[in-house]
Amino acid sequence: MTIDADKKVIFTVKDLKKTFRSSEGQELIVLEDVNFTMYENEIVALLGKSGAGKSTLMRIIAGLIKPSSGQVIYRGTPVSEPVKGIAMVFQNFALLPWLTVLQNVELGLEALGIDKQQRRKRALKAIDTIGLDGFESAYPKELSGGMRQRVGFARALVVDPELLLMDEPFSALDVLTSESLKSDLLDLWLAKRTRTKGILFVTHSIEEAALMADRIIIFTGNPGRIRAELTVSSPLPRDPEDPHFRKLVDDIYSLMTTSERKRVRLEAGVDYQKMELGYRLPDVEISELIGFVDALSSEETSGPIDLPMLSESLHLEADSLFQLSEALEILSFATVSKGDITLTEEGKLFANASIQERKKMFAKQLEKRVPLAKHIRDTLDNRSNHRENEEYFLNELKEQLTEAEAERVLTVMIDWGRYAEIFAYDYDSGILSLENPN
Repeated sequence: MTIDADKKVIFTVKDLKKTFRSSEGQELIVLEDVNFTMYENEIVALLGKSGAGKSTLMRIIAGLIKPSSGQVIYRGTPVSEPVKGIAMVFQNFALLPWLTVLQNVELGLEALGIDKQQRRKRALKAIDTIGLDGFESAYPKELSGGMRQRVGFARALVVDPELLLMDEPFSALDVLTSESLKSDLLDLWLAKRTRTKGILFVTHSIEEAALMADRIIIFTGNPGRIRAELTVSSPLPRDPEDPHFRKLVDDIYSLMTTSERKRVRLEAGVDYQKMELGYRLPDVEISELIGFVDALSSEETSGPIDLPMLSESLHLEADSLFQLSEALEILSFATVSKGDITLTEEGKLFANASIQERKKMFAKQLEKRVPLAKHIRDTLDNRSNHRENEEYFLNELKEQLTEAEAERVLTVMIDWGRYAEIFAYDYDSGILSLENPN
């Protein structure tokens, strides 16, 4: 990426690494070798799948958590705690329900030691700027989701930050509210109605990144690293129907899928054929997976299906689309390349099979392609009573994953395994067994 020499640096991320320790003491790498610089007068999007460490990076930049190594340099000073000049908008609104809109917005100013009269004046101005004039005395429970998020924006902007951080600020909103809030935020930015000199935001939406960002930083996961950067030359505001915009979206899809699949195939221990026990299975329910296969089967003619068009026709966010695509690739039911997805011969047979035939095909591919599935089945086969508590497998996964991620992966595996009838599961006792399967 080329940046004009006269552009001023807001912050730099240098050789950043973040690790956590599992309950068993295992070191788990969330972020590794992350380097990038943000400049004044730009909006930057951090784009990638869930679990790529984007939100963790955002909190490190905000000074809310510390890196394991490396550092964030903000205006020439290392960030080790929250600093003046950086404000953050969270996904879940983070409002105090017992305070009014005005009181919630005043919180940050109160923490800075601003006197009451000045607090009130600045808070009222921020509320008016973000379009909530008239709701100063309302409590959060009286507001819609979009209005609550506007309070979050007002609370961040009232401290006059030069850097605004946003962690998936629109993901909890309905489509219309989200579009309205994005438009208003861009209007504020373009009209320079705030003192903010840079905006950095996390998103899973390719269209959202393409619509708002001057630069898009694409993350890969396990651990989180920067895979690529794209500079967007089209001026703001952008038209989603414009051919240049659609090409940008296509390019991002192609970059994300092609680069990721190539990495997955080449890295030892991550290739589907060499998958480890603790591979982070995509968070996909069986009903979603079957519905996705049916949709692909009905839309596919003689060639690959364009992922951006598929996302639009199925009303799927990119993150959900990637997880479904990954699940089909794991099971060898589809291949993904250059932003397109194609059903394999196995996938076509699965799409046209009966309910029982689908179960048998799924079971065969699951035990063949997913080591955790085979491990669970082999363990139950070797037990004299053909039973084992889920904690046994959970503890094995915790050696490679965080506790939360281990629980998520096992939940997905149980859902897939029960559908395939390679084992049974009793929710109340937490016992996996061979009581039902033949």
